[in-house]
Amino acid sequence: MKAVILAGGLGTRLLPYTKTLPKPMLPLEKKPILEYVIKWIKKYGIKDIVLCASYKHEKIKEYFQDGKRFGVNIEYAISKKPLSTAGQLKTAEKFIDDAFVCVYGDSIFNHSLRLMISHHQNVKPLVTMCLFNYKYQVKYGVIKEIDGDVEAWEEKPIRTVKINTGCYIFESKIFSFIPKNKQYGMDTVIRKIISKREHISSITTNTPFIDIGDKEIYEKTKNDYKKKNRKK
Repeated sequence: MKAVILAGGLGTRLLPYTKTLPKPMLPLEKKPILEYVIKWIKKYGIKDIVLCASYKHEKIKEYFQDGKRFGVNIEYAISKKPLSTAGQLKTAEKFIDDAFVCVYGDSIFNHSLRLMISHHQNVKPLVTMCLFNYKYQVKYGVIKEIDGDVEAWEEKPIRTVKINTGCYIFESKIFSFIPKNKQYGMDTVIRKIISKREHISSITTNTPFIDIGDKEIYEKTKNDYKKKNRKK
C-alpha cells in the first residue's frame, strides 16, 4: 500500500512564516512538519510515498529528495498552481493503482494507522475516514423549548462532535470523482460520494492530532515540542 501526502497549500494563515517556506516545511525542533508525517507513515510499514506539492515545491524536493535518507521511496506529483485538497490529490493518480493512505502534510497524527488499514480491508468501502471525538463548551446557556414553551436551561454545556482528522484510506476509484486541474476540496468529493450512495466507512479515535493551520497553533506546537525535548 502506498501513501499520498497532500503538501501543496499556500498556508496564507501562517504568513509571514510561509513567505519563504511551504507550510509542511515549517520546523518543529529543527525538523519540518512533513518529516514527522513521513516517519509516522513509515512506522506502519508503508515506504512508498507520493508527495503532492505546488507552492515552493522545490524546498520539499531539496530536503527529502528520493526519500532514501528517511528509509522511504518518494515520488513527486507537482502542480503549477495550488488545487485545494482533492484537486491536489488528483495529480497523484498516475502513481496509484490500488487502495492507498492519504493524509494532509501539515498535521501531526498519533492514532493507529494499522487498525485503520485493517478496518478498511475488512469492510471494503470506497473510503475510510479517521474521525476524532472533539469536545467543546458552548459559551451560552442552551435552552430547550417545545412550541415556544421553555422546558429546560443547560448552562454552558460541553458538547462532543465527530470531526475529520484529514487521514483517509481510499480505493483508486476515488479519482473518478475528482476533476482534473481544478480547485476542488475534499469535502466536495466526500459529499459527492455520499450523494452517489457509495460506501464511506470510518473509525473514531480519541488520540489527539494537531492541525497546524494558523500561527497560534504553530507557536503552541513549537513550544510543546521544545518542552518534550528538554525532558528527554
